[in-house]
Amino acid sequence: MDIKILLADDHKITRDGLKALLESQKNMIVIGEAENGRQAVRLALDLTPNVIVMDINMPELNGIEATRQIITELPDTKIIALSMYSDKRYVVGMLKAGVSGYLLKNCAFDELVSAISAVVANQNYMSQKIADTVMKDYANILESSDTSPASSLTAREREVLQLIAEGLKTKDIAARIHVSVKTVETHRQQMMRKLNAKSVAELTKIALREGLTSLDT
Repeated sequence: MDIKILLADDHKITRDGLKALLESQKNMIVIGEAENGRQAVRLALDLTPNVIVMDINMPELNGIEATRQIITELPDTKIIALSMYSDKRYVVGMLKAGVSGYLLKNCAFDELVSAISAVVANQNYMSQKIADTVMKDYANILESSDTSPASSLTAREREVLQLIAEGLKTKDIAARIHVSVKTVETHRQQMMRKLNAKSVAELTKIALREGLTSLDT
């Protein structure tokens, strides 16, 4: 039986390259492509892939939040983070969200194939550098993961915070997540209270520091 794979990455050239390589394997087929986290969630629910290869820094909804939402709805779907970042805040975020694997984008293609095969067999897979990061600072990672300022926010508030940091206006955020302008304003007020932020600029700095978005997204 073919392994059904969904690719989530905001760079088309990356998706095209991954698709060509994966479909050269006898038992792998790419059934969908997403250019942002929100689209990844929607396609995952529609297509129910066996494996999702997920970038972290994507517009609208980052890979960590997308992973949380997908795993909640599709606990049997395996997600592999494929990122250029080995920073422990991203590693911790993805592991806590429920990924089964974490690879760096400079890995050999054969390693991605091995990772996909491993997670389908209900095994976890991490590149050596990521495994070293986790094991080297395991105690501090556990401690820091529970004291992150963003941990006090709800999933919806984290979504709104990312969109604010990406420069969207209140009415555009409301349209994007299908809620009223008043609801977005309420979320913003709640976040400013929880994070002790006095302005949208401060919220944006927090979003960047917490890895919810990046300047190059």
